[in-house]
Amino acid sequence: MTAAPAATPGSPTGWPAIDAALAGDGGTRVPFFVQDGPAAAPAGSVARHHLEALARWPEALRVDEGAVTLTLPAAERTPFLTQANAALRAAGLITAWRDETFALPALDDGRLLATLERAACRFWGSLTLGGHCNGYLPDAQGRPSHLWIARRSYSKPTDPGQLDNLIGGGVPHGQSPAQCVVREGWEEAGLSPAQMAGLQPGRRLRLARPIPEGYQLEELSAFDLALPPGLLPANQDGEVHSISLMPVAEALARAAAGEMTVDAALVTLDFALRHQLLPPGERAALAARSQALWRGPSRLHQ
Repeated sequence: MTAAPAATPGSPTGWPAIDAALAGDGGTRVPFFVQDGPAAAPAGSVARHHLEALARWPEALRVDEGAVTLTLPAAERTPFLTQANAALRAAGLITAWRDETFALPALDDGRLLATLERAACRFWGSLTLGGHCNGYLPDAQGRPSHLWIARRSYSKPTDPGQLDNLIGGGVPHGQSPAQCVVREGWEEAGLSPAQMAGLQPGRRLRLARPIPEGYQLEELSAFDLALPPGLLPANQDGEVHSISLMPVAEALARAAAGEMTVDAALVTLDFALRHQLLPPGERAALAARSQALWRGPSRLHQ
Protein backbone atom coordinates (compact mmCIF):
# COMPACT_ATOMS: atom_id res chain seq x y z
CA MET A 1 0.00 0.00 0.00
CA THR A 2 1.32 3.46 -0.86
CA ALA A 3 2.68 5.37 2.12
CA ALA A 4 0.63 8.28 3.37
CA PRO A 5 1.90 11.82 2.76
CA ALA A 6 4.18 13.14 5.46
CA ALA A 7 2.02 14.68 8.16
CA THR A 8 2.76 14.15 11.79
CA PRO A 9 -0.27 13.62 14.04
CA GLY A 10 -0.39 16.59 16.39
CA SER A 11 1.77 18.84 14.20
CA PRO A 12 0.46 22.32 13.29
CA THR A 13 -0.28 21.13 9.73
CA GLY A 14 -1.71 17.72 10.71
CA TRP A 15 -5.32 16.72 11.36
CA PRO A 16 -7.07 19.35 9.19
CA ALA A 17 -10.40 17.79 10.20
CA ILE A 18 -10.21 19.56 13.57
CA ASP A 19 -10.04 23.03 12.04
CA ALA A 20 -12.65 22.10 9.43
CA ALA A 21 -15.12 20.97 12.11
CA LEU A 22 -14.68 24.24 14.01
CA ALA A 23 -14.86 26.52 10.97
CA GLY A 24 -18.28 28.04 11.74
CA ASP A 25 -20.17 30.04 9.14
CA GLY A 26 -17.96 33.11 8.85
CA GLY A 27 -20.96 35.41 9.11
CA THR A 28 -22.47 34.15 5.86
CA ARG A 29 -25.64 32.80 7.48
CA VAL A 30 -28.53 34.11 9.60
CA PRO A 31 -30.36 32.23 12.36
CA PHE A 32 -33.36 30.07 11.53
CA PHE A 33 -36.11 29.98 14.17
CA VAL A 34 -39.38 28.11 14.56
CA GLN A 35 -42.19 29.92 16.37
CA ASP A 36 -43.23 27.44 19.05
CA GLY A 37 -45.88 28.95 21.27
CA PRO A 38 -44.87 32.36 22.63
CA ALA A 39 -41.16 31.76 22.00
CA ALA A 40 -39.10 31.38 18.84
CA ALA A 41 -37.01 28.22 19.12
CA PRO A 42 -33.56 28.27 17.50
CA ALA A 43 -33.52 25.56 14.81
CA GLY A 44 -30.58 26.24 12.49
CA SER A 45 -29.38 28.85 10.00
CA VAL A 46 -29.79 29.80 6.36
CA ALA A 47 -27.39 31.39 3.90
CA ARG A 48 -27.86 35.12 3.41
CA HIS A 49 -27.91 34.65 -0.34
CA HIS A 50 -30.95 32.36 0.01
CA LEU A 51 -33.15 34.92 1.77
CA GLU A 52 -34.68 36.11 -1.49
CA ALA A 53 -35.66 32.55 -2.42
CA LEU A 54 -37.40 32.09 0.94
CA ALA A 55 -39.35 35.32 0.68
CA ARG A 56 -41.76 33.57 -1.73
CA TRP A 57 -43.57 32.01 1.28
CA PRO A 58 -44.66 34.99 3.42
CA GLU A 59 -47.60 32.98 4.77
CA ALA A 60 -45.15 30.59 6.46
CA LEU A 61 -41.80 32.35 6.77
CA ARG A 62 -40.91 35.70 8.24
CA VAL A 63 -37.75 36.73 6.42
CA ASP A 64 -35.62 39.73 7.28
CA GLU A 65 -31.93 40.59 7.08
CA GLY A 66 -31.17 39.16 10.51
CA ALA A 67 -33.24 35.96 10.73
CA VAL A 68 -35.74 33.59 9.16
CA THR A 69 -38.65 32.36 11.28
CA LEU A 70 -41.08 29.57 10.45
CA THR A 71 -44.36 30.88 11.87
CA LEU A 72 -46.73 27.96 11.23
CA PRO A 73 -48.35 25.91 14.00
CA ALA A 74 -46.87 22.50 14.77
CA ALA A 75 -49.29 20.48 12.63
CA GLU A 76 -48.51 22.52 9.51
CA ARG A 77 -44.70 22.65 9.75
CA THR A 78 -43.76 19.29 8.25
CA PRO A 79 -46.20 19.55 5.30
CA PHE A 80 -44.88 23.03 4.52
CA LEU A 81 -41.25 21.95 4.72
CA THR A 82 -42.02 19.02 2.42
CA GLN A 83 -43.52 21.38 -0.16
CA ALA A 84 -40.87 24.09 0.21
CA ASN A 85 -37.95 21.67 0.09
CA ALA A 86 -39.28 20.13 -3.11
CA ALA A 87 -39.42 23.60 -4.67
CA LEU A 88 -35.92 24.44 -3.41
CA ARG A 89 -34.67 21.17 -4.86
CA ALA A 90 -36.25 21.99 -8.23
CA ALA A 91 -34.45 25.34 -8.11
CA GLY A 92 -31.13 23.61 -7.48
CA LEU A 93 -30.75 24.95 -3.94
CA ILE A 94 -31.03 21.54 -2.26
CA THR A 95 -28.85 18.79 -3.69
CA ALA A 96 -27.98 15.14 -2.98
CA TRP A 97 -31.62 14.23 -2.24
CA ARG A 98 -31.88 11.07 -0.13
CA ASP A 99 -35.58 10.33 0.48
CA GLU A 100 -34.81 9.92 4.19
CA THR A 101 -36.66 11.63 7.02
CA PHE A 102 -34.63 13.46 9.65
CA ALA A 103 -35.74 15.33 12.75
CA LEU A 104 -35.78 19.11 13.04
CA PRO A 105 -34.89 19.61 16.72
CA ALA A 106 -34.76 22.80 18.74
CA LEU A 107 -31.14 23.72 19.33
CA ASP A 108 -31.73 24.80 22.92
CA ASP A 109 -33.41 21.70 24.36
CA GLY A 110 -33.68 19.14 21.54
CA ARG A 111 -37.49 19.02 21.38
CA LEU A 112 -38.91 17.91 18.04
CA LEU A 113 -40.23 20.82 15.99
CA ALA A 114 -40.89 19.03 12.67
CA THR A 115 -39.37 16.50 10.31
CA LEU A 116 -37.76 17.08 6.92
CA GLU A 117 -35.82 15.47 4.09
CA ARG A 118 -32.25 14.61 5.04
CA ALA A 119 -30.65 16.64 2.25
CA ALA A 120 -32.62 19.72 3.29
CA CYS A 121 -30.95 19.76 6.71
CA ARG A 122 -27.85 21.28 5.13
CA PHE A 123 -29.89 24.06 3.50
CA TRP A 124 -31.57 24.95 6.80
CA GLY A 125 -28.43 24.38 8.86
CA SER A 126 -30.39 22.22 11.26
CA LEU A 127 -28.83 19.84 13.76
CA THR A 128 -28.32 16.30 12.50
CA LEU A 129 -27.06 13.22 14.31
CA GLY A 130 -24.44 10.82 13.02
CA GLY A 131 -23.09 7.51 14.26
CA HIS A 132 -19.65 6.11 13.34
CA CYS A 133 -17.85 2.99 14.48
CA ASN A 134 -14.14 2.19 14.66
CA GLY A 135 -13.83 -1.49 13.83
CA TYR A 136 -10.48 -2.69 15.16
CA LEU A 137 -8.35 -5.75 15.71
CA PRO A 138 -6.91 -6.08 19.23
CA ASP A 139 -3.56 -7.69 20.01
CA ALA A 140 -3.04 -10.38 22.65
CA GLN A 141 -3.20 -7.75 25.40
CA GLY A 142 -6.41 -6.23 24.03
CA ARG A 143 -4.68 -3.11 22.70
CA PRO A 144 -5.76 -2.01 19.21
CA SER A 145 -3.19 -3.04 16.60
CA HIS A 146 -5.15 -2.55 13.35
CA LEU A 147 -8.17 -0.57 12.16
CA TRP A 148 -10.63 -1.64 9.47
CA ILE A 149 -10.81 1.34 7.10
CA ALA A 150 -13.37 1.69 4.31
CA ARG A 151 -12.95 3.59 1.07
CA ARG A 152 -16.17 5.24 0.01
CA SER A 153 -17.68 4.43 -3.35
CA TYR A 154 -16.52 6.75 -6.10
CA SER A 155 -20.17 7.27 -7.06
CA LYS A 156 -21.33 8.59 -3.67
CA PRO A 157 -22.70 12.15 -3.80
CA THR A 158 -20.57 13.25 -0.82
CA ASP A 159 -16.85 12.63 -0.31
CA PRO A 160 -16.53 10.03 -3.11
CA GLY A 161 -13.47 7.83 -2.88
CA GLN A 162 -12.30 9.14 0.47
CA LEU A 163 -11.30 6.92 3.38
CA ASP A 164 -13.91 6.33 6.06
CA ASN A 165 -14.56 4.45 9.27
CA LEU A 166 -15.72 0.85 8.90
CA ILE A 167 -19.30 1.89 9.75
CA GLY A 168 -20.93 5.30 9.63
CA GLY A 169 -24.15 7.03 8.72
CA GLY A 170 -26.70 9.72 9.40
CA VAL A 171 -29.32 9.00 12.06
CA PRO A 172 -32.89 9.10 10.71
CA HIS A 173 -35.89 10.25 12.70
CA GLY A 174 -36.91 7.54 15.17
CA GLN A 175 -33.47 5.96 15.64
CA SER A 176 -30.64 6.53 18.08
CA PRO A 177 -27.00 6.80 16.95
CA ALA A 178 -26.28 3.34 18.39
CA GLN A 179 -29.27 1.83 16.57
CA CYS A 180 -28.10 3.52 13.38
CA VAL A 181 -24.61 2.02 13.75
CA VAL A 182 -26.01 -1.48 14.25
CA ARG A 183 -28.24 -1.11 11.17
CA GLU A 184 -25.40 0.31 9.09
CA GLY A 185 -23.14 -2.47 10.41
CA TRP A 186 -24.91 -4.94 8.14
CA GLU A 187 -25.31 -2.60 5.17
CA GLU A 188 -21.74 -1.34 5.14
CA ALA A 189 -19.73 -4.21 6.64
CA GLY A 190 -21.93 -7.34 6.61
CA LEU A 191 -21.96 -7.54 10.42
CA SER A 192 -25.00 -9.00 12.15
CA PRO A 193 -26.43 -7.46 15.34
CA ALA A 194 -24.98 -10.43 17.26
CA GLN A 195 -21.52 -9.63 15.88
CA MET A 196 -21.97 -6.05 17.07
CA ALA A 197 -23.00 -6.93 20.61
CA GLY A 198 -19.64 -5.69 21.91
CA LEU A 199 -20.18 -2.12 20.68
CA GLN A 200 -18.60 0.38 23.08
CA PRO A 201 -19.26 4.14 23.25
CA GLY A 202 -16.67 6.81 22.62
CA ARG A 203 -17.34 10.54 22.61
CA ARG A 204 -19.99 12.76 21.05
CA LEU A 205 -18.45 15.45 18.80
CA ARG A 206 -20.06 18.66 17.51
CA LEU A 207 -19.21 19.82 13.97
CA ALA A 208 -20.17 23.23 12.60
CA ARG A 209 -18.84 23.97 9.12
CA PRO A 210 -19.76 25.06 5.60
CA ILE A 211 -19.93 22.25 3.04
CA PRO A 212 -20.88 22.27 -0.66
CA GLU A 213 -24.47 21.26 0.19
CA GLY A 214 -24.89 24.10 2.70
CA TYR A 215 -23.96 23.89 6.36
CA GLN A 216 -23.17 20.88 8.52
CA LEU A 217 -24.24 21.24 12.13
CA GLU A 218 -23.90 17.72 13.46
CA GLU A 219 -23.53 15.80 16.69
CA LEU A 220 -21.42 12.79 15.82
CA SER A 221 -21.40 9.78 18.16
CA ALA A 222 -18.31 7.59 18.08
CA PHE A 223 -18.32 3.89 18.92
CA ASP A 224 -15.69 1.14 19.01
CA LEU A 225 -16.05 -2.51 18.05
CA ALA A 226 -13.34 -5.13 18.58
CA LEU A 227 -13.49 -7.73 15.81
CA PRO A 228 -11.89 -11.17 15.93
CA PRO A 229 -8.98 -12.25 13.72
CA GLY A 230 -10.15 -13.89 10.52
CA LEU A 231 -13.43 -11.97 10.27
CA LEU A 232 -13.59 -10.15 6.93
CA PRO A 233 -16.11 -7.29 6.73
CA ALA A 234 -17.96 -7.20 3.41
CA ASN A 235 -20.03 -4.31 2.10
CA GLN A 236 -23.66 -5.13 1.22
CA ASP A 237 -25.18 -1.92 -0.16
CA GLY A 238 -22.67 -0.85 -2.83
CA GLU A 239 -21.74 2.37 -1.04
CA VAL A 240 -18.23 1.17 -0.15
CA HIS A 241 -15.52 0.65 -2.76
CA SER A 242 -13.23 -1.44 -0.55
CA ILE A 243 -12.37 -2.28 3.06
CA SER A 244 -8.77 -2.61 4.23
CA LEU A 245 -7.15 -3.69 7.49
CA MET A 246 -4.53 -1.06 8.31
CA PRO A 247 -1.95 -0.96 11.10
CA VAL A 248 -3.01 1.68 13.59
CA ALA A 249 -0.03 3.90 12.78
CA GLU A 250 -0.91 3.95 9.07
CA ALA A 251 -4.57 4.67 9.71
CA LEU A 252 -3.69 7.57 12.03
CA ALA A 253 -1.18 8.98 9.54
CA ARG A 254 -3.76 8.90 6.75
CA ALA A 255 -6.36 10.58 8.97
CA ALA A 256 -3.82 13.22 10.03
CA ALA A 257 -2.95 13.86 6.37
CA GLY A 258 -6.56 14.60 5.39
CA GLU A 259 -7.19 11.41 3.42
CA MET A 260 -10.30 10.58 5.47
CA THR A 261 -13.60 12.39 5.49
CA VAL A 262 -13.77 15.03 8.20
CA ASP A 263 -16.27 12.95 10.20
CA ALA A 264 -14.18 9.77 9.97
CA ALA A 265 -10.93 11.53 10.83
CA LEU A 266 -12.45 12.97 13.99
CA VAL A 267 -13.84 9.60 15.06
CA THR A 268 -10.46 8.00 14.36
CA LEU A 269 -8.73 10.69 16.41
CA ASP A 270 -11.19 10.17 19.26
CA PHE A 271 -10.32 6.47 19.16
CA ALA A 272 -6.58 7.23 19.26
CA LEU A 273 -6.94 9.62 22.19
CA ARG A 274 -9.10 7.32 24.28
CA HIS A 275 -6.87 4.29 23.67
CA GLN A 276 -3.66 6.32 24.12
CA LEU A 277 -2.31 5.32 20.72
CA LEU A 278 -0.22 8.48 20.23
CA PRO A 279 2.94 9.65 21.99
CA PRO A 280 2.14 11.69 25.14
CA GLY A 281 3.16 15.06 23.69
CA GLU A 282 1.11 14.63 20.53
CA ARG A 283 -1.79 13.23 22.53
CA ALA A 284 -1.88 16.29 24.79
CA ALA A 285 -1.64 18.73 21.88
CA LEU A 286 -4.41 17.01 19.93
CA ALA A 287 -6.66 16.74 22.97
CA ALA A 288 -6.28 20.48 23.51
CA ARG A 289 -7.04 21.24 19.86
CA SER A 290 -10.11 19.02 19.72
CA GLN A 291 -11.61 19.65 23.16
CA ALA A 292 -13.98 22.27 21.77
CA LEU A 293 -15.62 19.48 19.75
CA TRP A 294 -16.42 17.24 22.72
CA ARG A 295 -19.99 17.04 23.96
CA GLY A 296 -19.72 14.11 26.39
CA PRO A 297 -19.87 10.36 25.94
CA SER A 298 -21.80 8.60 23.20
CA ARG A 299 -24.84 6.69 24.38
CA LEU A 300 -25.67 3.06 23.70
CA HIS A 301 -29.29 3.12 24.83
CA GLN A 302 -30.67 6.48 23.68
